[in-house]
Amino acid sequence: MAMAQTRRRFLAGASLAGGPLLVRAQTAFSANDALETTSVRIVNDGSVCIAPLFAAEELLQAEGFTNVRYVKAIAERQHEAVIRGELDFCVTFLSGILAVDSGAPIVVLGGVHAGCFELFARGNIGTVGELKGKSVGLQACPPDLLTLMALQLGLDPARDIEWVTATDPRMKPLELFAGGKIDAFLGFPPEPQELRARQIGHVIVNSAIDRPWSQYFCCMLIGHRDYVRQYPVATKRVLRAILKAADLCAANPVRVARRLVDRGFTPRYDFALQTLDDVPYKNWRDYDAEDTLRFYALRMHEAGLIKSTPQKIIARGTDWRFLDEVKRELKA
Repeated sequence: MAMAQTRRRFLAGASLAGGPLLVRAQTAFSANDALETTSVRIVNDGSVCIAPLFAAEELLQAEGFTNVRYVKAIAERQHEAVIRGELDFCVTFLSGILAVDSGAPIVVLGGVHAGCFELFARGNIGTVGELKGKSVGLQACPPDLLTLMALQLGLDPARDIEWVTATDPRMKPLELFAGGKIDAFLGFPPEPQELRARQIGHVIVNSAIDRPWSQYFCCMLIGHRDYVRQYPVATKRVLRAILKAADLCAANPVRVARRLVDRGFTPRYDFALQTLDDVPYKNWRDYDAEDTLRFYALRMHEAGLIKSTPQKIIARGTDWRFLDEVKRELKA
């Protein structure tokens, strides 16, 4: 079974890379191969849950990168920055599947962590189905997962839910929710940590513990197709550094939280530490990235959100060879 899965991933990678590039990628996994580039641009979207990307800075330098840049991008649109060539790597969720479906030049390389989205509500709202006719705030969090949940319950997200976004910087959805002016708020770290600290609302969905969402990755690493094809050695080392950093987040959250604050990635140490305690970073070793894409792509296809089948999404927009090799090296 494991051999069949490895072969399937190899063939999927072959279809992505093409004949001449395949030979290069096959030999790119030697520890003695030189980096094709020493520069890499990684997203900084202001969220704490992508801590492995920030914690990977020194690990990337140890891998030979001399120019590691963190480029600011809007959380829900970071994949668009990759598509435009402003970033080499970012993490994304369902928006990545939508991008692959549209033919965007991105490649999903592996899962980084599971479970960072939380849905808070006020009053007696206890389920997603009870959001019909209610207002839901989004400050930096993309609505993709909640949209999918609502569709599965027979709701029309566009008609049945009033989405309140941060279009006006003076009217932040989180503060509107805190002030009782909207009914629910969908957030990701450090927003849920702040709401809990302020004792505002109650959680009706926590993707870290609620099934089936807790059984799959939420944040997956994607790269621009050109970078992955031209720089396979660098791509593998980026992935390896980030997954090592995920292990560090799980093993030493105090150290990582302090570094995130000291390097200016986030201002609040207490929220950073709580996030690192809340998010199951070690799950990258056990969860299956391809299974995650298949799970979500199937539901998105059934809901009419994408035209491609899960098989086409996986064949067109993934390359698991780097992940397979890194997992072998790190004994995952």
